[in-house]
Amino acid sequence: MPSSAHRRRFAAVIVTAALGGTVAVTGVQPAAAAAPWLTVADGFASFRIPAADIQSTMGTVSSVVVEANFGPSSTVSELGLVRSGDAWASVIGPLPSGLYRYRLRGDDTKIVGDPTNTATVTSDPTWRTVFIPGDSARLLADVPAGQGGTMATLTYPGGSANVWTPPGYDAHRARPYPVLYLRPGEGGGYADWAELGRARQILDNLYLQGRMEPMVVAMGGDLRDLARAVDAGYHVARDPAHQALAGVSSAGAEAVRVALTRPGEFAYIGSFAGTYPDGALRADPRAVNARTRLLRLYTGNVTDPAYDPTYRLLRRMKQAGIRYQFDGVNPDGGHNWTAWQEDLADFVPRLFRAVPGHGPSAGHLPLRHEFTPPAPGTTPTPWLTRLANGDTFVTVETGTAFAAAEHVTLWGNWAPGGSWVNVPMIRAGDRWRVTVGPIKPWFYYYKFIVDRVSQKDTANPASITSEPTWSTFLVPGERSRLLADVPYGQGGTVETLTYDSTVAGERRSAHVWTPPGYDPHRRAPYPVLYLQHGGGQNYTDWVEMGRAKQILDNEYRDGRLVPMVVVMGNGNVPDFTRELRENIVPAARARFHIAHDPARQALAGLSMGGFQTYAVLKDHPGEFAYIGTFSAAIGSPGGGVDPTGYDAEAINNGTKLIRVYVGNVTDFVQPFAMATMAAFDRIGVRYEFAGVTEGPHGWDVWQKNLIDFAPRLFRSETSTR
Repeated sequence: MPSSAHRRRFAAVIVTAALGGTVAVTGVQPAAAAAPWLTVADGFASFRIPAADIQSTMGTVSSVVVEANFGPSSTVSELGLVRSGDAWASVIGPLPSGLYRYRLRGDDTKIVGDPTNTATVTSDPTWRTVFIPGDSARLLADVPAGQGGTMATLTYPGGSANVWTPPGYDAHRARPYPVLYLRPGEGGGYADWAELGRARQILDNLYLQGRMEPMVVAMGGDLRDLARAVDAGYHVARDPAHQALAGVSSAGAEAVRVALTRPGEFAYIGSFAGTYPDGALRADPRAVNARTRLLRLYTGNVTDPAYDPTYRLLRRMKQAGIRYQFDGVNPDGGHNWTAWQEDLADFVPRLFRAVPGHGPSAGHLPLRHEFTPPAPGTTPTPWLTRLANGDTFVTVETGTAFAAAEHVTLWGNWAPGGSWVNVPMIRAGDRWRVTVGPIKPWFYYYKFIVDRVSQKDTANPASITSEPTWSTFLVPGERSRLLADVPYGQGGTVETLTYDSTVAGERRSAHVWTPPGYDPHRRAPYPVLYLQHGGGQNYTDWVEMGRAKQILDNEYRDGRLVPMVVVMGNGNVPDFTRELRENIVPAARARFHIAHDPARQALAGLSMGGFQTYAVLKDHPGEFAYIGTFSAAIGSPGGGVDPTGYDAEAINNGTKLIRVYVGNVTDFVQPFAMATMAAFDRIGVRYEFAGVTEGPHGWDVWQKNLIDFAPRLFRSETSTR
């Protein structure tokens, strides 16, 4: 028989291989570094790994990602790192409070752990954990020193176990302690419940809050060997009425099997996302009901492989007359430790005592039918599934062109704050498929990453001119209402304006939005907003990605927008100021009935377009009375912030509004935007700061910026706040 260490190594290889093709777990780890690879502040996780460490552990690689449970439903996903100078780095957040596990993967196949973090995972040493405290994770936090129970390692001929005993445990008290046997799933190890499930913290907190009976909790693998060892080493009850059994995944299914086929062996049974096999129940309902005090089942949402098996098992037990409790569908949890931590916190207080109320946990959902997306290849993607509570899940699949691929992920802006992570896709015959969620109502964009190459979802007709591999979809809801199409015929019009560029030396185009009822012959010309894109983009992006038409249409219908014309030009020129003044503005004035008066002209842009906007403000103060900058700064991120040349008096006299926007710390421009405002303070330029927009340097932020900025234009007051 192989040793326990050998079994752990073998289990680790199985787990890593299941996450994406053939992998190599590197045997050489770098020496502990002076600086940690991961730092956490205010819920933001910042990774910075020296390139030398990557080279020494992985060799030469072109791609490095952090695998972590950052995805929706706490799915293990990939956060791409960017090579910057002598390090690979990225930031994600704000992350919900809780326990996270992570490791590094290079070129899809080379896996290393973080040597600067000592919080290892015994069953797979490549993983590390980090705990982010917060109100929603209070049960996962350490209790004050000396107030909790004791966690000990029990070694026995069949293996090892972790055993928790309550505060004041007395091995000689007259009445033996009830016992819960808590098991990991297949491929896991005896320490998983302590290291990934935070079992010690959950039990300590429940006990100190008076929410559980004093009991012994034994966490390990083989049930019979574990039970014998615990019985010999601890003062625990032997009668079934004071014994409980629970487990995750395959161990949860095994717990149900014990309840149905060996009724009365344990009075309390819990199955945490157990995938019980289909087929006739071989059970005596009367014996199960008479000898089992609690049979409680748990499952995550539709991303949990246990979702459908749980539905079928509940139906069969109901038809057979077997009594059970169901905690309902966890709307935010998948098949992972985040969900199982909640399951343990619900299950333990129900043991060895009478408990009022046996229904689902607060906020959990009924399970009324199976989750059945269309058969592969039958329907264009994506498929949106809306649950009873309004949560939405998106399912996508590839075509058959990638049947021979080794590693396929789905990249999209569904991580916290609109950041981007890659969710691993699952092979489904000659296709790859995955369901992601829950995701909030908003506008999403995604692509496939196939063996590190970006690929388009050809089944999605949406196209992005500047990003040919991207596809998009909208999740409807109140949160995304301003990004949705207005009823047909009730919105403005987007036209293409073609003009000759003397700066670029070519024929160029711009998109122009005119409001409903636009009248080229009305007496007063329309005010105009010149709205610019960012680097690597062009004039199409504000329409195709920024949802500018939908935002403007909806705000106009809501009565929040002054009738105006919005010109979205092409800023990809070495001298944008000349291009704007000599080409874009004259072409727009020749084609549309728009104002020449600076008081009725606005200029705004995102990223590169914001830098260009500041340059126009500097060189021609007062030419545009309204200025908006989205994730931008004066100067350049590489050259620093320098207010030299900005005429504060001319700017203040000629500008009604300068409004500054920037994302959170995941927006790399944030420090430069803050420095810009500090420089303006020093020289006396008046401006408004919109506050930090939650999100990274991406469209989630810039859409929100336009939503806020456009209604403030061309009104008598300086601001509409």
